[in-house]
Amino acid sequence: MTESRSESYKAAGVDVTAGYESVKLMKPMVESTFIPGVIGSLGGFGGLFAPDIKGMEEPVLVSGTDGVGTKLKLAFLMDKHDTIGIDAVAMCVNDIACCGAQPLFFLDYIAVGKNIPARVASIVSGIAEGCRQAGCALIGGETAEMPGFYPENEYDVAGFSVGMVDKPKMIDSSRLQAGDVIIGVASSGVHSNGYSLVRKTLGINEKSVSRYMDEFGKTLGEELLTPTRIYVKAVQKLAASADVKAISHITGGGFYENIPRMLCEGIHANIDKSAAPVPAVFDVIAKAGKIPERDMYNTFNMGIGLVAAVAKTDVDKALSALAEVGESAYILGETVHGERGITLK
Repeated sequence: MTESRSESYKAAGVDVTAGYESVKLMKPMVESTFIPGVIGSLGGFGGLFAPDIKGMEEPVLVSGTDGVGTKLKLAFLMDKHDTIGIDAVAMCVNDIACCGAQPLFFLDYIAVGKNIPARVASIVSGIAEGCRQAGCALIGGETAEMPGFYPENEYDVAGFSVGMVDKPKMIDSSRLQAGDVIIGVASSGVHSNGYSLVRKTLGINEKSVSRYMDEFGKTLGEELLTPTRIYVKAVQKLAASADVKAISHITGGGFYENIPRMLCEGIHANIDKSAAPVPAVFDVIAKAGKIPERDMYNTFNMGIGLVAAVAKTDVDKALSALAEVGESAYILGETVHGERGITLK
């Protein structure tokens, strides 16, 4: 690439040589995620992956795409860019995991106002870390320099992931029935949803993110920038240890929108909201904005990032399996006959 340059394009705000420097810096990070199946390295027109389908009866590909949203504003204010990529990966792979699939590979999209190679590499370091946590490979992506579209110190991050599951082992709620037990797995905090409300409520700016909060034992910015927890290994362990009927990733829309997504017609979920501790950050948000409890549970994860329905006879197995992989889990309620939806009490 040493002969590829354009002074005219650079004068217009796009420095292709900065792009090459970014690739050079990120290459070892990307290669640290490689798993069996990856073909080649960076630089091709397409990312290549050869999945191992031996032993599968009917392999099914599962895809997911998402972004980080306005949580990025926290990264800009704090000039901290090495964890936001974990969020980008988490939002995709956690969705894929809900049907029991193992993510295979991930591709990122980073759009910047100005390509600062060290900053782009910092973002990619987080993406690589997220991929390692999920056990998938980062096999490609796009870094787009867009002067005049984004401010120089701002950017957007999104991603796309593909996973695979054997159809007979797919978790799809088809076997869900009244009497199944609903288990919640703890979140790491706000995760990556509801940040427009968070920023408005807490008056997020350069000064407020630096404020130390006794409730958190850290600054407000550090608490809000905590990366989204990745549940891939937890789901794989859970599915191998217990009869899992359905799983839901608690993202935008909170309990009220996401738990019904894992239910089938004629099944209702009764949830005891006192069954799991609510992290202090949600109390701070609710009090600062005088936000009704109903709205909180319809916007945020409220301390539960993943919900699974398991057979009543397998509850102990499920809780033990989750504990073995370092997850805190709680019995939240049960399924009953009724209209598809949830009741929080």
